[in-house]
Amino acid sequence: MEKLEIGKRYEIHSYKHNGCIHRAWDEAVLLEIHDDYLIFGNERTKVTESDGRMWRTKEPAILYFFKNSWFNIIGQYKKDGIYYYCNIASPYIIEDGVIKYIDYDLDLRVFPDGSFKVLDRGEYKYHKQLMNYSDEIDYILKAELTNLINMVRTKELAFKENTVENYYEIYKKIVCCHSN
Repeated sequence: MEKLEIGKRYEIHSYKHNGCIHRAWDEAVLLEIHDDYLIFGNERTKVTESDGRMWRTKEPAILYFFKNSWFNIIGQYKKDGIYYYCNIASPYIIEDGVIKYIDYDLDLRVFPDGSFKVLDRGEYKYHKQLMNYSDEIDYILKAELTNLINMVRTKELAFKENTVENYYEIYKKIVCCHSN
């Protein structure tokens, strides 16, 4: 297993169930290590889509990747509050400095007032059929979406007030110190 290091820069690669690359981010800085999850930060990071298009993220983000949960959480620090983009996805692995996971289409968008919306149900249904997701995978993903919604409602981890702001301050200190 790869030795994790606070302040180290990692890449992120998101794949589809069929093994094809979906999207890649060129940087995520490790901020904190927990038994069940890792917390990263990035800002104005280059993103490369599977078709080769590139763009940069607009705002700072705090990212939670889980060892055993089938989702990841991205807290986006915007002018009018914290928004969350949560991917229903396989637990992560890290190989050669790259965080890797399988994206399973379903997403949860959480707004600053705590309201949320499930996104991409049609895409999920299409890919489920196209890529032959098993009944077991389908069950796990739907159960994990419910778990994620419960975390939002109970304000756990990333959804706890001021959590993203506090990790963003840690991110700025780490990036400042490592760039000198």
